[in-house]
Amino acid sequence: MQRKKSDIEKSQPVLTIITAGHVDHGKTTLLHKLTGVWTDTHSEELKRGITIKLGYADVIFYKCDSCKEQESYSTQKKCPNCSKKTTPILKASFVDAPGHETLMATMLSGASIADAALLLVAANENCPQPQTKEHLMALEIIGIKNIIIIQNKIDLVSKEQVLENYKQIKEFVKGTIAEISPIIPLSAQHSVNIDLLIKTIIETFKVRERDSTKDPIMLIARSFDINRPGTSIDDLSGGVLGGALKQGVLKVGDEIEIKPGQKIEHHGKVEWKSVKSKITALKTGGIEVEEIAPGGSFGLQTSLDPFYVKADSLSGNLLGHVEKLPPVWDSFTLKPDLLDRVVGSKEELKVEKIKKGEFLMLNVNSTATVGIVTELHKDRIKINLKLPVCCSKDDRIVISRNIGNRYRLIGVASILG
Repeated sequence: MQRKKSDIEKSQPVLTIITAGHVDHGKTTLLHKLTGVWTDTHSEELKRGITIKLGYADVIFYKCDSCKEQESYSTQKKCPNCSKKTTPILKASFVDAPGHETLMATMLSGASIADAALLLVAANENCPQPQTKEHLMALEIIGIKNIIIIQNKIDLVSKEQVLENYKQIKEFVKGTIAEISPIIPLSAQHSVNIDLLIKTIIETFKVRERDSTKDPIMLIARSFDINRPGTSIDDLSGGVLGGALKQGVLKVGDEIEIKPGQKIEHHGKVEWKSVKSKITALKTGGIEVEEIAPGGSFGLQTSLDPFYVKADSLSGNLLGHVEKLPPVWDSFTLKPDLLDRVVGSKEELKVEKIKKGEFLMLNVNSTATVGIVTELHKDRIKINLKLPVCCSKDDRIVISRNIGNRYRLIGVASILG
């Protein structure tokens, strides 16, 4: 249903956009220019200057009808050019994914909750860099077709180098899902062409149709305790979960279940028990709401003891109504579809066949787990998981292999049972 422009500021975001690309190509800086939020908040991120955890920020894009077309888009309620009141056009959530090769599982978790992507390419480096290739392949595997390519850092090179880099980008995306994607030359550091990027986002990214009549499924991408040290028991707030809705609607007061849930060790045995709770508050796009539909990321406060949610302990879980979630798997029989070449390595390595006894990393929805291959057949494998996952048989599994002490994308798989 199309929302009235007057309602956009008061409603939830309708689109989740991930920033993807090689490390240090400007993803976090661009997000800061767009949203005013610096998503690197973890102490180690600030120290090393790279994104380690997923960062989140919301933004409303505005248009000034009084200015000429090219300069009429911004994130301000008053036009930066003529100071007249602007009109809200689109409210979106951004996910800032790490570009470092060791953090591919985190990037895949972020991509699982996204509808669209900004793929950043630095104009002062040859294209593609290893994680540029890996991130584009990840977007293709997960099925994100809404892509805008950002040719960033144009302020650091000459016009001739920008044009040469543009040719490299065009050659790189030939034959991929991004072949006809717009390419925006931009300097995030100096806010050059930010208005053109906003205009392109509004015109290019289409909001996906989602079924809000199905049982709700929330992909949990983060979990945390919002209480300050020393807070009295009587004043404690319940645990908070962040992520996105895959389908359905969640409302304040709903009884919910989280799977796989909590790890329990008893007499040397390990089992996982689902966690049940109640939604006490919902927040999205900087506002509190009574219900959430698919579109944009959000925070969900529960009645859970904060112990359950500390340090992202529930990230990767699914949340839904009680006894309405898909099954939990501790082993899979999969039908793999392997790539021809390993993605993300500097060398062009051929993907070898999966071997019995090898460990693989599997990503499904916002979950990352590792499993060992226990059975090998002509067109299927059986794999026992180190951490169980909650998903349906229709969900796609992304497979990565440990190559040179790094997990690299090697293919996808469908669940047979």
